[in-house]
Amino acid sequence: MTTDGIECPLCTSVAEPFRTGRHGHYLSCPACEGVFLAPESRLGEVAEKARYNEHNNDVNDPGYQRSVSLVVDHVLENFPATSQGLDYGCGTGPVISFMLKRHGYTLDRFDPYFCPDRSVFLNTYDFIVLCEVIEHFHHPDEEFHRLRRMLKGGGQLICKTNLLADATDFDKWYYKDDPTHVFFYREDTIDFIRTRFGFKSSEIRDRLIVFMT
Repeated sequence: MTTDGIECPLCTSVAEPFRTGRHGHYLSCPACEGVFLAPESRLGEVAEKARYNEHNNDVNDPGYQRSVSLVVDHVLENFPATSQGLDYGCGTGPVISFMLKRHGYTLDRFDPYFCPDRSVFLNTYDFIVLCEVIEHFHHPDEEFHRLRRMLKGGGQLICKTNLLADATDFDKWYYKDDPTHVFFYREDTIDFIRTRFGFKSSEIRDRLIVFMT
């Protein structure tokens, strides 16, 4: 498979060959610094949904709850229970919505496979949470445009993902080995997103990335 002339799905710049992994060819964008799996190497919708169904997303599982605690704690520290929130990419087990409900929050939910309620796209929110979601974006440019439009002034886009660092040994990096992980972000990519989509600021804290309007 040739990777010549493939455009970055975040900024449309022509990307460069980067690595070959177990799931296919990866490219790196010289403009936004994103790294992505070549479109021809991605799973189709049926295989992708089957892979998601393999996840053990039991909302009562303590380990699963710990895995989203960074996101939940950030919401609790920054927004009152009266705020309007959206759990975007909630999957088969909407654990963030479940945990915040204990504190009096009520979140709308969206997932393209498991909660495909596109009416949420017409709403605006004080915060939108995406826990282990943005690395699954086939079309990050479209997704971030939509998400920015759905945020109120003073709102926050709260993301959790693993950033790709210069020191990362990509060939051994476990995060790329999930075939549904198709786009990876560097710190420079986060700054690019902040500028491109009109966020006022962004913050990186460990695996938590927050964009503010």
